[in-house]
Amino acid sequence: MNAVNAVRSVVVVGGGTAGWMSAAAFAKALDGSVQIRLLESDEIGIIGVGEASIPNLTEFNRALGVDEDEFLRATQGSFKMGIEFVNWGAVGERYVHGFGRIGQPEDTVPFHQFWLRMAQQGKTRPLGEYAINTAAPREARFMRARTDMSGSPLAEIAHAYHFDASLYARFLRHYAEQRGVRRTEGKVAFVEQHENGHIAALRMENGERITGDFFIDCTGMRALLIGQTLKAGYEDWSHWLPCDRAIAVPCERADPLLPMTRSTAHTAGWQWRIPLQHRTGNGHVYSSRFMDAQQAEAILLAGLDGQPTAAPRHLSFRTGRASRFWIGNCVAVGLSSGFLEPLESTSIHLVHMAIARILEFFPSAGFDATDIDEYNVLTCEEFDNVRDFLVLHYKLTRRDDSPFWNHCRQMEVPGRLARKMALFASNGRVYRRSDELFAESSWLQVLIGQGLMPRGHHPFADLPEEAEVLAYLENVRQVVGRCVQVMPLHADFINRHCAARAIATVSTPQPS
Repeated sequence: MNAVNAVRSVVVVGGGTAGWMSAAAFAKALDGSVQIRLLESDEIGIIGVGEASIPNLTEFNRALGVDEDEFLRATQGSFKMGIEFVNWGAVGERYVHGFGRIGQPEDTVPFHQFWLRMAQQGKTRPLGEYAINTAAPREARFMRARTDMSGSPLAEIAHAYHFDASLYARFLRHYAEQRGVRRTEGKVAFVEQHENGHIAALRMENGERITGDFFIDCTGMRALLIGQTLKAGYEDWSHWLPCDRAIAVPCERADPLLPMTRSTAHTAGWQWRIPLQHRTGNGHVYSSRFMDAQQAEAILLAGLDGQPTAAPRHLSFRTGRASRFWIGNCVAVGLSSGFLEPLESTSIHLVHMAIARILEFFPSAGFDATDIDEYNVLTCEEFDNVRDFLVLHYKLTRRDDSPFWNHCRQMEVPGRLARKMALFASNGRVYRRSDELFAESSWLQVLIGQGLMPRGHHPFADLPEEAEVLAYLENVRQVVGRCVQVMPLHADFINRHCAARAIATVSTPQPS
């Protein structure tokens, strides 16, 4: 980057997972050609981006050249094959949204269409028994995909992680500083702007003036740069996602060590359970319109698997996103860009994708408005796609046991979500736009898991004889079952490959 108009310095404002993911990725990609400085204060508490991810984080770590076992040892991490949802469709019901494919494909129509044909006659087992990523975690079993076994469900295992977010930030800080990132401790007291509105410099509380060409706002929900200074605006989604409070508390680890997150719906929200090597992370996300903080805390503490190891921490948030993510020479990453509750562990993915998109649109010092506009359009679409998938969980419930769930069941939803639900309700069709995060299998598992059975199915699924279809389905189920039984227990796999060397300091878990 020796051109006259090149960006020569990047200032990341804020640490935590978003800040250090940004700093680490920029240090790797820019390879010393740009000065990178990160500002953070130990006095400012961080919300963090949680302790559960989706499989995309494996790609981020791989791009950094991070060894997976080293990462898990450093963060007290465990593996995640999906999320179990309890009491969402109706009280007493549960299903797993697993990563990866459901069933084995046929040339004509998707697997689930044959399953629907038989399910509509009451002749199938639950959908989760036909996929290894939903069957294995229920039995606390895990292994990495066997890439040498093409055609076997063992080759299709997909995984993500549970980890201590503060330890991950520490891990990335070490990585970034080894590659030249300079950290500055302190708080920003004042933001200077050029006449054109671009950020010129940051005045620290100790009097230091820090200049830069390109600023990355990782200041969390304060959105110090993109919101308070540049007035990006905010689109409030609380009418679709009514939860606005969370309480987080760690507790002692409980066995068996399940390779899945658990989300248990309560009367005015839901509780997360995230198993780590050294403890279990827990939290209660709820709506203050329908429940007070004291009641919410009591529900959380009553649902722990072990003794709490820290005091509960209360948080408030407003679900939605910034109206613009990139303005002038500043772009928001992480919670400064918006907050989507941790129901499907998407916050770290949104950080990852923001970083990848920034690198794709990395600016010259002129900061071309056309590039910035396209970045904002793509990021808006991404947030909107994730929002619709989260709203689906609330809308698609049959619960009528509380005012909260009556509100969710009866609320209007975004038009394209309504169309997607209607399309599935007719003949079980699910279509994914090329830029959507969640694949057809994810939509299928939530739609079916929460009780939306289509009225019909694809007519091509009626072409084979019934006996042939039943044999096909049963063969898939039995193969999956046999594969699960050869997998080691999740705890044994961790002990063999990536057990933490020492128990790390317990930190309060945060919502993603």
